[in-house]
Amino acid sequence: MSSAKVESQDGRQGVDLDQILIEEVGQFGRYQIVTLLLAAFPVIFSAFASGEYIFTIARIPTRCLIPQCDGPNPEYAPSWVLNAIPGTSIDSFENCERYVNSTQGTDVSGVCPAAWFDTSRTESCQDYVYENTNTIVYDFNMACDEWRRSQIGSIRTIGTLLVLPITGYISDRWGRRVALTINAFNTGWIGLVRSFVNSYEWFLALEVIESTVGSGAYSSCYILVTELVGPKYRVIAGATMSTMFALGQVILGFIAWGVQPWRTLTQVLYVPQLLVVSYFWILSESVRWLMSKGRYEESEAILKKVAKTNKKKLSEKSLQYFRSTADADKLVEKPKEPWLPILVFRSRAILFRCVVSPIWWVTNTLVYYGMSINAVNLSGNQYLNYVAVTAIEIPGYWTAILLLDRIGRKPVLIIGYWLCAACQFAFAFMPEGNEGLSLALYLIGKYSIAMVLTSVYVYTAELYPTKYRHSLFAFSSMVGRLGSITAPLTPALALEIWTSLPSVLFGSFALLSGLLIFTTPETLGTKLPDTIEEAEQLSKKKPTTDL
Repeated sequence: MSSAKVESQDGRQGVDLDQILIEEVGQFGRYQIVTLLLAAFPVIFSAFASGEYIFTIARIPTRCLIPQCDGPNPEYAPSWVLNAIPGTSIDSFENCERYVNSTQGTDVSGVCPAAWFDTSRTESCQDYVYENTNTIVYDFNMACDEWRRSQIGSIRTIGTLLVLPITGYISDRWGRRVALTINAFNTGWIGLVRSFVNSYEWFLALEVIESTVGSGAYSSCYILVTELVGPKYRVIAGATMSTMFALGQVILGFIAWGVQPWRTLTQVLYVPQLLVVSYFWILSESVRWLMSKGRYEESEAILKKVAKTNKKKLSEKSLQYFRSTADADKLVEKPKEPWLPILVFRSRAILFRCVVSPIWWVTNTLVYYGMSINAVNLSGNQYLNYVAVTAIEIPGYWTAILLLDRIGRKPVLIIGYWLCAACQFAFAFMPEGNEGLSLALYLIGKYSIAMVLTSVYVYTAELYPTKYRHSLFAFSSMVGRLGSITAPLTPALALEIWTSLPSVLFGSFALLSGLLIFTTPETLGTKLPDTIEEAEQLSKKKPTTDL
């Protein structure tokens, strides 16, 4: 058996974790599978938290209250509704306007005759009748106030932007497990508190606070799982995390369909998330992170546990290297490291990746969330529409699994971005009357951006060194949130400027991102870099696969 020894630039021996995983304890054995299954629950809960607002703030069909016709318990669509409100049928009438009164008659027969209204003039509603009471639109009386309703999604996303550097710092400083449990607990208790508020302002504030201090659980799980498996299975582990997130969205759609009142729905979704606190004692810390911090005794103990669970054995040579490395680290006075941005600016390769990778992430979030938001306008059952749109992502994730380790990271990303761009441009300029073809292009576009999404997670993690991986990864993801902040505005752009503008915008970003992939190194078959020097070497190695 070959040794797991490596030598640092100062001549000291160290430990190659990838080598130990491959040759001794197992790259993807029972221990890693159990960890992945445990991590799946916080990921599913993260999907609940990220999507529940779509249902809790959903618009409720409304009509104007007609004082002379409506009784104390008004019906939403009475037989006389078209006498008082403009419309084409009893199922299709104006939500925010009514005819001006021509007389102050009082309805005594339940008919509310048309003669009581001047059908040549309309006015805005003073009060409203709601079809149901399922969302905050009813509780906070936002019937036709689209601005206050729609801004919740954009403002919440600002919180998800802020959480990433916070979570990255906690994760790289105190560990992946600490970051996971803090985020999950904050999400659970703040979401639960939000279900009891009685004002729009408090609801909005708690949405932002929750996303700011609690929406980093997914990235924590992703990093923890991908650092535990061997290089051969990183893609499978990463894509499984993405699949669990999509599965969480599908489950969310069915739960929201079955539990429609927003307060009850919020409680059903958030209470289970409080249980993730127990993961601090159930999950083991990332071995790779512990080693990057010089905590070799803890690393050795966890690797022994991994080997035992996987029915493998950690060799005496590797144990000796662990102990000698730990002893050597105790004797070496560690210099105070410069601030991370200074280290980044000193490395041309890392700096360039920090400039390019955020553009990929902006594209991912803009197209992914933009397509989801615009899909909500599809006709039919809104819950089933949501389920269908999120379910189509799963084949995209598994396509990434099949291709990333076969043809390389770069070819998959380029093909995915450019296929998405082609679908967006074709959809934008598709002549009317081709609904079937337009739908097919829409679904292929969502499928391709899902394929890109899981690939970019894997690729970005492999471009950065272990010691700063989560912080640099979080930076790219944080800047990428600009796309998800912009995405809720795309329907307004379509309405005010040009119907096809969102699709052209999505396609342009996808085309640019595909081109930028050419400028970064292939990481297929490379060792996961632990230091900035190792990460720089990726650019100097010949890619194993070319497009």
